Amino acid sequence: MNQSHFFAHLSRLKLISRWPLMRNVRTENVSEHSLQVAFVAHALAVIKNRKFNGNLNAERVALLAMYHDVSEVLTGDMPTPIKYYNPQIAHEYKKIEKVAQQKLLDMIPAELQSDFRPILDEHYYSEDEKLIVKQADALCAFVKCLEELSAGNNEFKLAKARLEKTLQLRHSPEMDYFMTVFIPSFSLSLDEISIDTPL
Repeated sequence: MNQSHFFAHLSRLKLISRWPLMRNVRTENVSEHSLQVAFVAHALAVIKNRKFNGNLNAERVALLAMYHDVSEVLTGDMPTPIKYYNPQIAHEYKKIEKVAQQKLLDMIPAELQSDFRPILDEHYYSEDEKLIVKQADALCAFVKCLEELSAGNNEFKLAKARLEKTLQLRHSPEMDYFMTVFIPSFSLSLDEISIDTPL
């Protein structure tokens, strides 16, 4: 049985900082971001199913979200303004991501690849799954902006405005529900969010 470096690579996601060109009050890494995106994507899928006649596998959506940025362990986290500077750069970066995803998949033992391919390769995602993961990704970036702004870091003011536009473009009933019910708490202090739930 051959050794695989797949999970050793994934463990290095915690070493890749997000928002690398911006001053951060608290640095965020790709590993923790991926977990938060998985939490939010799962919630969006559950909300869609329960309230808006969706038919998504919420656990699969959470898994897709958990793995959505794994290619960055090989490519690094490219700042959004650069990644989407123009359509050609965005297209080329997508090709680089695809190569990185395939390289990671090739690290997995052959007998397990058919189980991991539908998670690592976006071509296996349904349109609804893609949309939910993208919404969750944008929501988590928005939350990061709220947290930084709450800590007095105005560096994230324009990023927040840009993400508000992105969220409007990706608008859906389940996202509106999430934003109304859950997002306001991210601007509150620990004492404020603990008032109703003392131990």
